Amino acid sequence: MIIGIGNDLVDIRRVERTIERFGERFIDRCFTAPERAKADRRGGGAHHARAATYAKRFAAKEACAKALGTGLRQGVFWRDMGVVNLPGGQPTMRLTGGALARLEAITPAGMVAVIHLTLTDEYPLAEAQVIISAVAASGAAKPAP
Repeated sequence: MIIGIGNDLVDIRRVERTIERFGERFIDRCFTAPERAKADRRGGGAHHARAATYAKRFAAKEACAKALGTGLRQGVFWRDMGVVNLPGGQPTMRLTGGALARLEAITPAGMVAVIHLTLTDEYPLAEAQVIISAVAASGAAKPAP
């Protein structure tokens, strides 16, 4: 059963300008340590690779907040939502703090929430879609770490 859907589109150039203007202040405020590490590894490649990595993760956070039904309020903060990859490479979200509390609140009793995430970018745009589904606890796949 689907319990939440969110989508977001981000202009990579806007993220580039924000990083140029605010630097670490912006990055520290919005991104988790694993997200920062992934973006920093991409910094040496194509000109826009680092900003595109951040833009996709920014879009994922916005999409996730929409899927949670709160947006970035009611105790849901940027770093409560982090993009992580499952062992096979598939992206998903790791929620903590207020985002995790909200996820638990919207997950029906006897069920486990599973977060599906897709990310894409084609300069100058980055997009993320999040679908939160609830599956029976007994037959559930292990939730994201």
